[in-house]
Amino acid sequence: MAKPHRGKGIRDQFAHGRGECPVCKRRNVKVLYEMDGGEKKFKICKVCKAAIKHGKKSLPVTAKAAEA
Repeated sequence: MAKPHRGKGIRDQFAHGRGECPVCKRRNVKVLYEMDGGEKKFKICKVCKAAIKHGKKSLPVTAKAAEA
């Protein structure tokens, strides 16, 4: 894991960068990777970032993006 995503680099973030991933719905994981999902930006976990990169998962569809 890159240094900005561990230790001192995440202490200033809310809950030290931990929360629920909007893609896999796992709780209390580090959600540090920002991805664009239409007009909205999502913070997702490392596992989902890799899965999206390789085409195995997709970001949640926002309401405005679904209309278009």
